[in-house]
Amino acid sequence: APVMCISGQIPSTAIGKGYGDLHEINDQLGMISHITKWAERIDHPSLAPDRVQEAFKQLTTGSPQPVEIEMSMDIMALQAEVELLPAISDYPRPPIDTAQITEAVKILVNAKKPLIYVGSGALEASREIRALAEALQAPVVAFRAGKGVISSEHYLSANHPMGHRLWGEADAVLAIGTRLHWPLVMWGKDDELKLIRVDIDQVQLERICKPELGIVGDAADVSAAISVALSDADHQPESREQELLALRAEIDKLVRSQVAPQMAYLDVIREELPRDGIFVDEVTQVGFASWYGFPVYEPRQHISAGYQGTLGFGYATALGVMAGNMDKRVIQISGDGGIMFNIQEISTAVQYQLPLVTIIFNDSRFTNVQRQQKEWFDGRVICSDLHNPDFVKLAESFGAAGFAAHDAESLRAAIRLAFQEKGPSIIEVTVKEFFPPPWPFLMMPQNRKEVCE
Repeated sequence: APVMCISGQIPSTAIGKGYGDLHEINDQLGMISHITKWAERIDHPSLAPDRVQEAFKQLTTGSPQPVEIEMSMDIMALQAEVELLPAISDYPRPPIDTAQITEAVKILVNAKKPLIYVGSGALEASREIRALAEALQAPVVAFRAGKGVISSEHYLSANHPMGHRLWGEADAVLAIGTRLHWPLVMWGKDDELKLIRVDIDQVQLERICKPELGIVGDAADVSAAISVALSDADHQPESREQELLALRAEIDKLVRSQVAPQMAYLDVIREELPRDGIFVDEVTQVGFASWYGFPVYEPRQHISAGYQGTLGFGYATALGVMAGNMDKRVIQISGDGGIMFNIQEISTAVQYQLPLVTIIFNDSRFTNVQRQQKEWFDGRVICSDLHNPDFVKLAESFGAAGFAAHDAESLRAAIRLAFQEKGPSIIEVTVKEFFPPPWPFLMMPQNRKEVCE
């Protein structure tokens, strides 16, 4: 995410001295450099214009990632004559390499079962990728961050387990704006599968394993260029609509047979959330199932922690989503363990009257941890049971609305009541038994001859 953090620092004369100053962090700049795209310190007011301009350049070019600028308190208090630099609103994007586009088209035209795989780097290229997918009759697989690049209702849309099946049959994959970690590391890649990778970041192109073709470029620009070249080549493949709809129905039936409780809740949430609503997941059993079991129709309608798997991120993140989308409905789900990481932020939601609806699935345990403990250590468990508050009463004590539910239909009724509130709502769903494991449709087995390491 292109977020700028402007942080303070201890007095400039004390940096790196280890005096134990209030709020001192050993090598603060170095520490934050590991989790940002770019970080820099302003040591004098005269440096501010250049550093700020560079920060915005880093924010708006290449891979969108956070940046940080820090400044000590004593430097903030200095005065100096500075010359402000002109704002730059439009940095040039990487040029299209026509030879690479020609090579990509050659691979794709010769493929009998082409496949497109998208990640967060494709979110701004929805229209172009949909047109390209239709021209190729190539299904589009999205795992988490790429969901909504093509609507889940489109016959070319494929979720994670459907993508696994298609990956095993594909002879060419066009990967756009994605790390492609799970397919390459778990499903595999062999000589019979030609891989084309498109990314704004050169470094990403050869991570995990080297593709047959790597294209540095903007996802929308490259997708549009390939579509034009396909049109010039008069490529007109047969429709795969019936084939793909049949496969989707088969996969959906299989998923519902194994994770029925999670799907019952997700179905209700999808039915009650408006089409333009936003869903924020969490590291919880229903959240895991949502990665493949919750349809969305536009980019950024499903917010996830992605590969970080950050337990507890959901509620605070959803407050930001709600504040930035007050004209839409936002539903956030959480487990009873994850919600406690930021439970105090209910006060923020009440203070600013953010009409966020949060659903807490309460089974009084860290479910995933306890399941693994039992499976791996002969049924023994430790520190995975939880002692929880009454979440309905807790919400009400903050001034939020609180509702209780115990199954999918009572959840539906609670959501409808919550949507009538002007401020935040908490819905506690009591879960008495373990949810079935969602992992068979996430940790899917190798289906190519080799895996990349």
